[in-house]
Amino acid sequence: MLTKSISKNKGISKQKLIIGSRASDLALWQTNAIRSQLLERSPSLDVTVEIIHTTGDRFLDAPLSTIGGKGVFTKEIENALLDGTIDIAVHSLKDLPTTLADGLRLGAIPKRANVEDVFLSHSAGTQLMDLPDGATIATGSLRRKAQLLMKRPDFRIADIRGNVPTRIRKLMTSEWDGMVLARAGVERLGLTEHLSHVISLEWILPAAGQGAMAVECRSHDAEVLALLQVLNDETTLRSVTAERALLAALGGGCQAPVGAHALVQGSVLELTATIVAVDGSSHVRAVHTGSPDDAQRIGEELAKTLLDAGGREILDSISRNQEPAMQDHPEA
Repeated sequence: MLTKSISKNKGISKQKLIIGSRASDLALWQTNAIRSQLLERSPSLDVTVEIIHTTGDRFLDAPLSTIGGKGVFTKEIENALLDGTIDIAVHSLKDLPTTLADGLRLGAIPKRANVEDVFLSHSAGTQLMDLPDGATIATGSLRRKAQLLMKRPDFRIADIRGNVPTRIRKLMTSEWDGMVLARAGVERLGLTEHLSHVISLEWILPAAGQGAMAVECRSHDAEVLALLQVLNDETTLRSVTAERALLAALGGGCQAPVGAHALVQGSVLELTATIVAVDGSSHVRAVHTGSPDDAQRIGEELAKTLLDAGGREILDSISRNQEPAMQDHPEA
């Protein structure tokens, strides 16, 4: 909750807000960005940051599917919200499950950063699509792996985990031909030195919510919710609502290779999405448009279109074979 310090002489002398954050470079960058925005609008606030170490951070070498999936990077933070240790939490929206814990809600979705993925390599200017046969690409994302193999089945995919700086250091000391990461994280941390190019959305559709931050809080904390309203960006909110509605309709925070991107232009929201077999051998892709006010419905209807067009068979096959382990790792 929003706590208040009381002075006998002056009444309420300050307001204190505690933000929970993971300890990684990108998590702290995002947390401090939200802190700065709050202080800009409410200079009298006392905003502090509480570092919370999650299960996912403690087992960086284990496949996410074996330690609990995406929730392993949010469970401890959400518990701290529920028990009142912290007042809000800042996440990369793409890492947040579509169904939140009881008693929690999204309090704000600020303006989104760039949504694309980027290709990094040892030599600046190297183009992903021009790499020789059998080139090795590192990624921790099943979504990226599937879409890369759909375009280039000759690629070899190296699984990698860790935060953004760690991954880039591994690339620079490896024999890999390159690596694919989320553009927003690389740019936010100023780590663009080895960025070769931005990958077209025709090649790789992003994860639902990619490039957006989410501020999570308790559902009935009216003071905090009122405070967070100034952070909301309406266009981003509608875009990610469509993307997350699609993901939820496909099975929530499923580990399947699903890409989605919504674009609002004037009075039209256009949502593009794809489901891809893990080996890239088959896929479905479709587009739905409509009013931004109907973002939720557009996402749900596009999910049905994809499932009916062959997506259900792809997802069922992945489920039967329990294709594991690669998922979009937080901040990558």
